[in-house]
Amino acid sequence: MTQEWILVLGAGSDMARAAARRFARAGYNIQQASRNTEELDIEARHLQLKYGVQTQTLPFDALEFDSHAAFYAELEPKPIGILLAFGALGEQARDQKDVSWIRKIIDTNYTGAASILEVIAADFERRKRGFIVGTSSVAGDRGRQSNYIYGSAKAGLSTYLAGLRHRLHGSGVNVLTVKPGFVATKMTTGLDLPDKLTAGPQEAGERIYRAVQKEKHLVYIRPIWRWIMLIIIHMPEFIFKRTKL
Repeated sequence: MTQEWILVLGAGSDMARAAARRFARAGYNIQQASRNTEELDIEARHLQLKYGVQTQTLPFDALEFDSHAAFYAELEPKPIGILLAFGALGEQARDQKDVSWIRKIIDTNYTGAASILEVIAADFERRKRGFIVGTSSVAGDRGRQSNYIYGSAKAGLSTYLAGLRHRLHGSGVNVLTVKPGFVATKMTTGLDLPDKLTAGPQEAGERIYRAVQKEKHLVYIRPIWRWIMLIIIHMPEFIFKRTKL
């Protein structure tokens, strides 16, 4: 059994919890970080009892950028891997009318991610080992009227992760970009999601774990999304503009 630690940022999300459980099943110790530490304490006890691993519960706020360097500096032991799973879906109709919501969506999905990942990447680069998993979205593959504010933030994150992957390749650090597509979680409650395109959290956790083990660069939780987005990306603009996507 490994004695390595995995840091999960945004550990309260259903997909993050499922991924953390999968890593714990493989013997990794888990550091859970989120704003709601009471919820994480319950999950920590579950991980300890079911998988016999060590856990830490840590307060973390993606929007408190000035705290990120200190958060990681005080983290002991340092993790071998990080799963960045926080994000905010937003509501397009509301967000496009209020710049404060635009800022929150962009800062949560992109700025906060880049802020903490730069701190961690510097440590991994120095140590010449580790892996980074960033949760992006298929919404970032092409701007669409239904979610272009959220999608633009995720597009920025995908590009950021690609650049980070390029930078860290020579240091032996792998960066995995996850594009879930539809996943049945608390964040998507109330949305009418098609069953064949919608994964469950446990399925997502398994796919993430396997992709890390294989040192993949990109994973769609359900492979069909790769082909769906390939069609959407290459659809001519004069046709795309007529759609209601």
